[in-house]
Amino acid sequence: MAKQRLSKQDWLHAALDALAEGGVAAVAVEPLAQRLGVTRGSFYWHFADRNALLREALEWWELQGTEMVIERVNAITDPRQRLRTLLHIAIVEDPTSGLEPALVAHAGDPAVAPALHRVTQRRVAFLAEVYAEIGLPAAKARYQAISAYSAYVGWMQLKRAMPSVLPEIADDPDALTHFVEQLVPGSTM
Repeated sequence: MAKQRLSKQDWLHAALDALAEGGVAAVAVEPLAQRLGVTRGSFYWHFADRNALLREALEWWELQGTEMVIERVNAITDPRQRLRTLLHIAIVEDPTSGLEPALVAHAGDPAVAPALHRVTQRRVAFLAEVYAEIGLPAAKARYQAISAYSAYVGWMQLKRAMPSVLPEIADDPDALTHFVEQLVPGSTM
């Protein structure tokens, strides 16, 4: 029986999973091929080299984890509900668990830095827009956006690093609701 041919998307997902688990160094052709149960030839069908894989994986993450999420929540007219939904999606629907903390940990890597810079800038700018719509003055909206994004990155890092110490972060819907409501001005808890 012939093996099913892997798609470019399969390689991108495997690269992001490896990055989340072991950092940038873990994105290597041979270990990824072994993980996927194929030869390296499958890799070269889709990518010129490891750098192309890493660049395209990070571009996919940027598109799916930022632009598509923003597009999805922009249809929500109430800014408080938009913020709640955005935070919920970011935390609950994370397709590559642990990727965010791994990327932040490798912020100085020349392959990671440009994508991480663009994503952070875009996400904070979007959050600032939502906070301004809620009624915060521009400067305070920006500060609140930075605080909210920092809290999100911290939540994701703790979820990855200490799920047994802080099980509420790992899998407690009430804790998640409490966290989200703390970041929404004017929420009634």
